[in-house]
Amino acid sequence: MADTAYDIIIIGSGPGGYIAAIRAAQLGMKTAIVEREHLAGICSNWGCIPTKALLRSAEIFHYAQHPGDYGVAIDGKVSADIEAIVKRSRGIAQRMNNGVGFLMKKNKVDIIWGEAEIRKAGEIVVTETKKKPVEPQVPKPKNTLGPGTYKAKHIVIATGARPRALPGLEPDGKLIWTYFEAMKPEKLPKSVLVMGSGAIGIEFASFYRSLGVDVTVVEVMKTVMPVEDAEISALAKKQFEKQGMKIHLEAKVTKVDKQADAITAHVEMKDGKVEKITADRMISAVGVQANVEKIGLEAAGVKTERGFIAIDGYGRTNVDGIYAIGDVAGPPMLAHKAEHEAVICVEKIAGQKNVHPMDKAKIPGCTYCHPQVASVGLTEAKAKEAGRDIRVGRFPFVGNGKAIAMGEDQGLVKTIFDKKTGELLGAHMVGAEVTELIQGFVVAMNLETTEEELMHAVFPHPTISETMKESVLDAYDRALNV
Repeated sequence: MADTAYDIIIIGSGPGGYIAAIRAAQLGMKTAIVEREHLAGICSNWGCIPTKALLRSAEIFHYAQHPGDYGVAIDGKVSADIEAIVKRSRGIAQRMNNGVGFLMKKNKVDIIWGEAEIRKAGEIVVTETKKKPVEPQVPKPKNTLGPGTYKAKHIVIATGARPRALPGLEPDGKLIWTYFEAMKPEKLPKSVLVMGSGAIGIEFASFYRSLGVDVTVVEVMKTVMPVEDAEISALAKKQFEKQGMKIHLEAKVTKVDKQADAITAHVEMKDGKVEKITADRMISAVGVQANVEKIGLEAAGVKTERGFIAIDGYGRTNVDGIYAIGDVAGPPMLAHKAEHEAVICVEKIAGQKNVHPMDKAKIPGCTYCHPQVASVGLTEAKAKEAGRDIRVGRFPFVGNGKAIAMGEDQGLVKTIFDKKTGELLGAHMVGAEVTELIQGFVVAMNLETTEEELMHAVFPHPTISETMKESVLDAYDRALNV
């Protein structure tokens, strides 16, 4: 008879869940993780990683279509094999699944397959899942368990989130897609309407447009990627439209008529007029909602707020011994936020010293469209709303030698400083590889670096990262290459 008592049980094996399990095991806690479908969660199986695989394929296809820009000749027709593209993406997802399986085995974390429900603090019941678990192929963990009653001193909820559906516009898996269907089309549609221009919507819009699909984006807000700085959003929108994307802002889909193999969306425009837009498929990308149902929150007395589990800065709920991390515990809905939250939560449980709540103002956001968009901290508008007296620096990629050499001279780095103290309040970027560059500003903000220290830092030449320093210099009227 297997021992069913643990120090800690984590419900959900996404970025937050599996990182929590590993850290708990490292700290000497007897650990188990409950998963109903696939290790590594949505991020590695249906989100962060496989979407980047799709976008990489689209990027290669884009370059192959324009070889002359780089002095290269390609004989014959270049085409996008959607079946092969999807196969590659799914293969990478399976590789990530296998990787987390290896980590669980290495750290001696028990895997309990099934659906968990909290009966009370310290006890969960796991029932057989309705979905067939996607178990790691190599290595297949030996430490696997099934349905039953399990006890733990500490229970961490990491059940994540799922696509949000608008009433009357619910995805059907055939004509109206969520990101699940958009990631694995059986054939490439000729046209797609994307409802919502957040990170998910814009990434899929960029993917399909790069493959030659006619793409229309409908966004209810005034800018694409509404959480981004308005100036960065405007530059990104200009590039999207230059690529042939059609974008309607301050517009909303009010109704969808379905045909045999197409949809017609009724789109209410800014002026109140309704325009009918027909497309092969519609992608619903209007956000996500937390998975708080059927996990026993009510029975255990765990409080929720605005659809999320209410927690303090250490992941603690209102019930002793029950914690929550990641998307289920509220925005920002980002994998790296979930991972960091997991470490904080588990280290606090273990009694580690110098554990501090996460500063959400310093969490970077990245969108892997073409061009890429990345940011951290306050936008210019938010800084002004907060009453800060600011200095703003800007540097365009067109002034950067590496960007010009790469053929990627359309971009901008924008930095925002407190005029009095020199504190870096925010950094916002659009252009090639900015999702890799943003971490430089994240580190600077966490170290409370001032503008003077950034100015004295030596950036390697030639690199796109030089645009970061030039933007800082520009905020203080010292830019050298414009």
